[in-house]
Amino acid sequence: MTNTRTTEQKVTTHAYDSGVTIVDDSTASFKVWAPRAQSVAVNILDRTESPLSLTSQPFGYWQTTIENVPPGTRYHYLLNDETVRPDPVSRFQPEGVHGPSEIVNPYAFPWTDQQWKGLPLQDLIIYELHPGTFTKAGTFDAIIPFLLYLRDEVGITAIELMPIAQFPGVRNWGYDGTYLFAPQNSYGGPAGLHRLINACHEAGLAVILDVVYNHLGPEGNYWGEFGPFFTDQYRTPWGSAVNYDGPYSDAVRNTIIDNAVYWIRDYHIDALRLDAIHSIFDFSAKHILEELTTAVHIEAARTGRAAHIIAESDLNDTRIITPTSKGGYGLDGQWNDDFHHALHSLVTGERRGYYSDFGSLDHVATGFKKHFVLSGQYSQHRHRRHGNSAAHLPATSFVVFAQNHDQIGNRAQGDRLSTLIPHSAQQVLMTSILLSPFIPMLFMGEEYGEHMPFQYFIDHGDEQLIEAVRKGRLAEFKKFGWKEVPDPYDVKTFEASRLTPLDEQTDLQHRMAAWVTQLITLRKQHLSLGPGVKGHQLRVWTNKKSNTLTIYRKHPTAPAMLLVLGFNDKPTSLTLQQPKNRWSLLLDNGAQAYASPDHDRPSPAPTNFDLTEQKYKTSLPVFPAWIYRQENVNSTS
Repeated sequence: MTNTRTTEQKVTTHAYDSGVTIVDDSTASFKVWAPRAQSVAVNILDRTESPLSLTSQPFGYWQTTIENVPPGTRYHYLLNDETVRPDPVSRFQPEGVHGPSEIVNPYAFPWTDQQWKGLPLQDLIIYELHPGTFTKAGTFDAIIPFLLYLRDEVGITAIELMPIAQFPGVRNWGYDGTYLFAPQNSYGGPAGLHRLINACHEAGLAVILDVVYNHLGPEGNYWGEFGPFFTDQYRTPWGSAVNYDGPYSDAVRNTIIDNAVYWIRDYHIDALRLDAIHSIFDFSAKHILEELTTAVHIEAARTGRAAHIIAESDLNDTRIITPTSKGGYGLDGQWNDDFHHALHSLVTGERRGYYSDFGSLDHVATGFKKHFVLSGQYSQHRHRRHGNSAAHLPATSFVVFAQNHDQIGNRAQGDRLSTLIPHSAQQVLMTSILLSPFIPMLFMGEEYGEHMPFQYFIDHGDEQLIEAVRKGRLAEFKKFGWKEVPDPYDVKTFEASRLTPLDEQTDLQHRMAAWVTQLITLRKQHLSLGPGVKGHQLRVWTNKKSNTLTIYRKHPTAPAMLLVLGFNDKPTSLTLQQPKNRWSLLLDNGAQAYASPDHDRPSPAPTNFDLTEQKYKTSLPVFPAWIYRQENVNSTS
C-alpha cells in the first residue's frame, strides 16, 4: 500500500521512545536504550558492509539513521563489538526470540475500520481465547471465520486475546513473552494480527489484548544486557521485578507506556488487560499504572475511539479503579477474583489454597452486593487482613467469570468445570455471571461446556529451563494436594488443550450452548438484566436452608427482574417473601431445550406467582436457575 503521508507526519506520529521509526520508503531511524553498552552498532542482514555504529545520546540512548532499509529488512544489534542481540523493542521476530529483528511499517496495513469507535466498557461481553488452541491451525487468521459464530450464535461483544508478544517456540500461554512489541511469529506476526483486528471491527466486535508488564519470560530475555530493565529491590514469583522506580527507570517506564499506546495506535486495540499488577512495584510520586492509563486515554481521545485499561489484581484495592481526581490510578476496570472464588468453592466444595477464604452462600451474596468478598477482613489464606471496600464503586468496573485461563490451567490437570460439576450447576454459574450487574467474561469453549482441558504448556529450547518449569509446577500444586501434573513441554499437553470442533459437540453441549445464548440474549433485551448502571437497584436474599439466592434487579426505566439461583445438590423447597410484586417466568434451566435429558427434574419452575400480599412456597429441583419478569410494570418496588 502506498503511503501518502509526508515524512514529517510519519516521524511526528510514530517517533517511538526506542525502536525503528520509518522515515520514508527506504530510510529508517534506529534508536535503542543501552546505557550498559560502551558501543552499539546495527548489522543489516544480507548486506556486505560492516555493522553501522549508532551515536550515543543522552540518558543511555543510541541512535542512527540508515538508508536503503525498507520494511522487511532484518537486522540485529552488536553490543561492545562482540555480542549479537535482537532489538529488545523489535516489532517482529520472524525467526523467534533468538533470531534477527525485522523492520515493520506501521502504515502498511489497509485498515477498513475507520467508522469503528469502540464500545463502552459496560457493553462488553468478553470471550477470552488462546490463539494457539482456539483453532486447529492456531493462528490469528484462523480465528476470523469464527467471529460471526461468536457474535451471532454466542452473543459476545468482545474477544480477549491471551498474550501474543513473541515467546519461545510455537506453544506457550504467552506469559513468557520477551518482545513486548512483536506479535508472535507462529500466530501470524503483525500482518495476521492486523487482519484479525480489522475483521473483528468489521463484525462489530471489540478486541482486548492481555499484556504483561510485571515480568518477562526467561528465554530470549536480553533486556538486562542493554540496561537495568530489572531490579533486585523487589522480588516477584518470576524473579527480579521490572525497574519502575529505581535508577534509570525513566527509560523503562517510557518503554512500557510506549508499548501500551502502540497497541492502541498501531493495532487499533480497544482495551488492554494488564496481567497481575500486584507484582508491579512502583513507589514513584506518580504510579506507572496511572501514567500508562492517562497516556492510553489521551491516545484514544486523539483517534476518536474508546480504549480501556483493565487490571488483573490480587490486592482488592479500590485505589486501582478510583478516578485520579479522587486519588486513584484511574484504571477503567479490574478482574474480580473474589466473585469467582466464591462461586467456585460453593459449587465444587474445594477449600484449599486461596479457596480457604470462601465456600458459603453468604460469600456469593456479598460478592453480588459489595463486589469484593474480602474488604478488610482477616484472610485465612494470607494470614492477615486483606482488601478494602468496593461497595461504592459501579458494578461495571468489575469483570467477572466462572472460569478463565488461570482458574482452569493452574489446576494440575487443567480440568474445566464441565468435568467437575453437574450440567445444571454449570447453568447456575453461567446465570450468575451473564445476568450479573458486572462485565461478564467467558473462557473459550465455556459457552457449550467444553470437556477438553486447558493445560499449561511451553516450548522452551533450554533443557535446564524446561526441567525447572516441571519442578516449579509440582511445587505449586502441593498446597492444593494435587500430585500428578502433565508435562508442560510434551506436545501432547498442548494438543490436549485444543477446543473440540463445533461439529463434534454432544447433545448436552448443544443444550448448554442454547442456555448461554439465551442468557446473553436476555441480558441485551432487558435493561434490568444488563450492566449495573447508575440508578440500578440490586437486592439479594439468602435462604441457607435451601442454599438459594434470590436476586432482584431493576433498571430505572425498565421492569424489574428476579433471579432464583439454587446451589442445592438435592431437591428441596423454597419460600419466597420478597420482593412484593407479581412475577412471570422468562426462563427455566429445567426446560427441555436446556436440561440434561438424563436428569429427572420433577419440579418445574412456577409459571407465575404473587408476592404482593402473601408468601409463596415452591419445590426446587437440584441447581435451578429461574428468571422472572415483573408483571405490574408500573410498580415502583
